[in-house]
Amino acid sequence: MQRMVSVLKFGGSSVASATNMSRVLDIVEKEAAKGKVVLVSSAISGCTDALLKGDEKSLADMEIRHRDIVTRLFTGADRKQVQQRVDELFGQLRQAPREEQVTYGEILSTTLLCAKLQAEGIPALWLDSRELVVKSDEPETFRRIRQAIEGTEARIYVAPGFICRNQEGKIDTLGRGGSDYSAALFAAAIGAGSLQIWTDVPGFMTANPKQVPAARTIPRMSYAAALDMASHGAKVLYAPTVAPAMAAGIDIEIRNTFAPEGKYTVIGAEKDPARWIGVTSEGGHVRIVGTRPAGEEGLSAMPDSDRASAMKALTEAGIAALSIRADGASLDIQVREPVLEQALRALHRAFFQELPVEEIKLFIAGDGAVAQALLGMLQQTADTVKERTGKLLRVVGRANSRRWGIDLGGRPQLTQDGDYIAAILQSAPKASLFVDVTDSETLYKRYGELLEAGIGIVSSNRRSIAVPYPEYAAMQAAARENGVPFRYETTVGAALPMLESIARGANSCDEILSIEAVVSCTLNQILGDYRPGGESFASLVRKAQAAGLTESDPRLDLSGRDALRKLLILAREAGVQLEESDVEITPVVPLTSGSVEEFYSALEAQEESLSRAAHEAERQGFRRRFVASLEKTAEGYRAGIGIRNVPPVHPAYHLRGTENAIIVRSAFHPYPLVIQGPGEGAREAASSILNDLLR
Repeated sequence: MQRMVSVLKFGGSSVASATNMSRVLDIVEKEAAKGKVVLVSSAISGCTDALLKGDEKSLADMEIRHRDIVTRLFTGADRKQVQQRVDELFGQLRQAPREEQVTYGEILSTTLLCAKLQAEGIPALWLDSRELVVKSDEPETFRRIRQAIEGTEARIYVAPGFICRNQEGKIDTLGRGGSDYSAALFAAAIGAGSLQIWTDVPGFMTANPKQVPAARTIPRMSYAAALDMASHGAKVLYAPTVAPAMAAGIDIEIRNTFAPEGKYTVIGAEKDPARWIGVTSEGGHVRIVGTRPAGEEGLSAMPDSDRASAMKALTEAGIAALSIRADGASLDIQVREPVLEQALRALHRAFFQELPVEEIKLFIAGDGAVAQALLGMLQQTADTVKERTGKLLRVVGRANSRRWGIDLGGRPQLTQDGDYIAAILQSAPKASLFVDVTDSETLYKRYGELLEAGIGIVSSNRRSIAVPYPEYAAMQAAARENGVPFRYETTVGAALPMLESIARGANSCDEILSIEAVVSCTLNQILGDYRPGGESFASLVRKAQAAGLTESDPRLDLSGRDALRKLLILAREAGVQLEESDVEITPVVPLTSGSVEEFYSALEAQEESLSRAAHEAERQGFRRRFVASLEKTAEGYRAGIGIRNVPPVHPAYHLRGTENAIIVRSAFHPYPLVIQGPGEGAREAASSILNDLLR
């Protein structure tokens, strides 16, 4: 035979109705314009199962379905003639031995297809596969097929798949899915130029799309990879199909009947283009089909990184693998049956899904400890962030209090003088982020320009957020109107999600009844360490200043100024339009003017009263905490900051060192929300900023 012959096989869903059969014939006739075609078909969908049941109801239902196809596919004398032939075949079916009845599904479907081609005037010849295909004897099968086709004038040959005779001459089948194998035998016998398996999916896919919606078509794959996948659960191809096609050097195309011009897979002799091909499953076994020659058997043949990647994907999905082993170039994994689909999706995501990478350009202002910690963290976590989120955070701008630099390629140098914000506005693409890790009290005045230019803001600078309410509201409005983020979680509680927790409640219309916040790391450390008869209060303040916990003038901390800023931010997240003038502040100690040293002298003079207050609290079993509070009253909200004696049942009683805590009571929840943890540290602040960048 000339290699211009094509063999096209269609599955049961492709010929399930008159409409589907018409679609099949359109595909076949288009192919026949190029040369001769062998059309191999399965039974219509559901027919084989009905014939295996063998009860009269199942047979009657199938007879009705075939009659309906005839009615819709044919007209006039052709309809009458074909219906008569279908009636004859159902009569033969009912008289046939029980084991032979299952073979009639393919005879019926191909009879209808061939009759329709002939009714359209196309030279078509029906071939009886029962007389041509000899089970387990390919040489004899090839001889019979060639003999049946050579010398005939037909343009299209129509043959039932699945059915054959065994070597004893009895009618038999090639097994479920055997129509694919039938097509491969016809193709190998005649040296076909093309073997096309038409089904209801767009080729071999990286996973079963019914189990893994993100599965994608594999454009090309080797015979070996196709055989591996088909042998381990990929139902798109019957595994024995590969051998005759491979022996004859014929490519196998897996195509979609319902999207004939769409994506498809070509299986051939070429090497596979990727290390991993797809993931399949049978029972509780998942198989990641690989293509690299393993070189030796067992786990030692598989790189540790491959097994580790699979184990990591399952662990992150909360799945425990019962076993994992190498099988040649592939990985075979056993999981519990109830989590099979979850495991398939997790492994497919890890091995076959590449997240589209979104590059986010960062313009950082500030060069202190938090900024340095953030830069280090961005560098250390870049690969993990990209893998998990599909985001690439690229620092393209930096500035300290004197100089700045911008390089959109990602290597900014601090060499420029002048207006850093103006330079950002000139060069930053939309969706860039400005990161404020300064202590500036004026930088916030430029926030509006950035937001209106489509540049989002992530800030750890509470001085920029605890501003007069109209200015705060204007920044929020600018962010909303321009569709850009404005985030500042780090301004209160460092890495603790205080603001997010309050905002969620407020946004869902949960009325905030009260907030108690222990958010001054400095004062929490000092008050926690202070004991009557021990080191003086002034001495502990000096130590805190030396350790960098206080401002250069510690009176700013003892005055409650820092706690005030944090309370303003907390209140506004709760929807309360709090201003500084609304907050009653009682400083830890009476504050004096003059130099810092003069202040320390005055503080030592107050030791007796401080010791007496601490002793009284200790006598009652209380601990002293510097608390910022907001409470709803009948007249509105009341806000205050000052030292409070808290009992052992209070969440703030057990705070240690620089820990922060926030206690929120709301109308929807009978029990308070308590968030507690480290409130200080450059690394903690940097991690919170990173979270804001990735939200």
